[in-house]
Amino acid sequence: MELRPALDGLYGIPQETRLLFDLLTSAKEIELTGLLQMSTRLVYDGSSQDMFLHPDETLFRNAQTLVTLKGRRTLGWQGEVSECVRRSWIAWRLRLSAWLGLGRVSVGNLDAHRFTDFIWQEIFALSLPARSREKVLQCNYRVCSAPWKQMHIVGLGRARWLQYARYPLLDTSDVDVLIAQTPFPGRVTPNTRMVVHYHDAVPIFMPHTISDRAFHQASHYHALTANVRDGAYFVCVSEATRSDLLSLFPNISERTQVIHNILPEHYKPAEPEPERIPDFVRRYTYDQFIAKAGGKMNELSKTFQLGRAFNSWDAKTAFYAEKLGARTRFMLMVSTIEPRKNHLRLLEAYEVIRSTIDANLKLILVGNIGWSYETILEAFLPWIEQGSLFLLHGVPPDALRLLYRQAVVTVCPSVGEGFDFSGAEAMRCGGVVAASDIPVHREIYGNAAEYFNPYDTASVVYTLRQIIYSADAETIQTRLRNDGLQQSARYLPEYILPQWETFLRRLKPGGKQIITSS
Repeated sequence: MELRPALDGLYGIPQETRLLFDLLTSAKEIELTGLLQMSTRLVYDGSSQDMFLHPDETLFRNAQTLVTLKGRRTLGWQGEVSECVRRSWIAWRLRLSAWLGLGRVSVGNLDAHRFTDFIWQEIFALSLPARSREKVLQCNYRVCSAPWKQMHIVGLGRARWLQYARYPLLDTSDVDVLIAQTPFPGRVTPNTRMVVHYHDAVPIFMPHTISDRAFHQASHYHALTANVRDGAYFVCVSEATRSDLLSLFPNISERTQVIHNILPEHYKPAEPEPERIPDFVRRYTYDQFIAKAGGKMNELSKTFQLGRAFNSWDAKTAFYAEKLGARTRFMLMVSTIEPRKNHLRLLEAYEVIRSTIDANLKLILVGNIGWSYETILEAFLPWIEQGSLFLLHGVPPDALRLLYRQAVVTVCPSVGEGFDFSGAEAMRCGGVVAASDIPVHREIYGNAAEYFNPYDTASVVYTLRQIIYSADAETIQTRLRNDGLQQSARYLPEYILPQWETFLRRLKPGGKQIITSS
């Protein structure tokens, strides 16, 4: 299993990568190996089996791999020159493999049993409970030194000249199945089945909402097309995602399967603890965010002040205690700050409710700042300054669980999703959910959410008013909480694991190891 996304982020696909790896360690018929690779950085590839190295040399090479996975190596100008030559050599090897079919991309071995702290802390600890530690540490790990993005670029370069993309050949000669969490920029040897864990087709159908649009749209489409052409199987995280995939490639229906995502066990029914909310919000509120101009820090960079300034710690503590006291009602949204998530529509609805119904209602937003965020952050600022809106990041699962439970409603207003964890997580915690009326939400949330038109502010306001302020609001909330607990149980590990086992059994592995590329 390729663990690249697990090294790149916290929630969403990175979280699902960790959860799926942990899940598959419990499958009795699978010998699981993790494949480590960075998106943009060249890494050392450990040691291969045909290397005859003294034990101390093997450990040194493995330690170098960890250093490069964590960050750049700094060895002076001589080291920089050496690294530049190595990058150029690998780039040409990738081109030769993709264009002429010469050579394979090798994967080295990492002696993870000697570097258990790195494996656990840097890859898995952000999403898995401590009891999973021994399971993931028993697995083997390999390293692909070539950057994932460079492999994409090689394929795109070929498509530019020869009309269709072809990618470097990965050495999977001793592997039965390679599972990739996104369209994979590589080919596998004939004895290996490729499985793409397909999350969404947003880069194709909604390219205006993604970051680095030109690259991500082209790389997603060409790698996906190549995977289809090469006979890959696709595990889609929702029927909505499968429908999008089949609208592009209707002839691969028999190679597709829907298996929903897994909910972390951190999220579970919780009793309300309103007295803890002010401390959580104070602790995880953004202080400020610097928008780098052109991706670099310079005189054009803009600073967004996303947290209020205080003269003393006591004043800060008193402010949050007053604004988020035990009787305070707040709406919650958990999502990256980016256009597709529809924050501005929710903010418009919040402004209407504040001005016409409830001037004391608060809005708490949890999520990292992604891309195309300037207009969104500008709209937040006045509400942040008056103490009505709070923007949080880095919130650990235990704190998020109580926010889900205490919120009067968790709102999921996105205009496009592949699964959308936040609503299901809120349901699992005993929360109330309102969501945009899009096919994937209807599928994942069922009758356990109230729905609104994500393009119509009046529709959002009406739905939220019904949940929070109508005469039968308490009855609605009780029904949603009860239905949500039942609906979210469908995404627990014990329900999802048998589906993966059945699917992988259909591929008839020959008894070798399965690498899951996430």
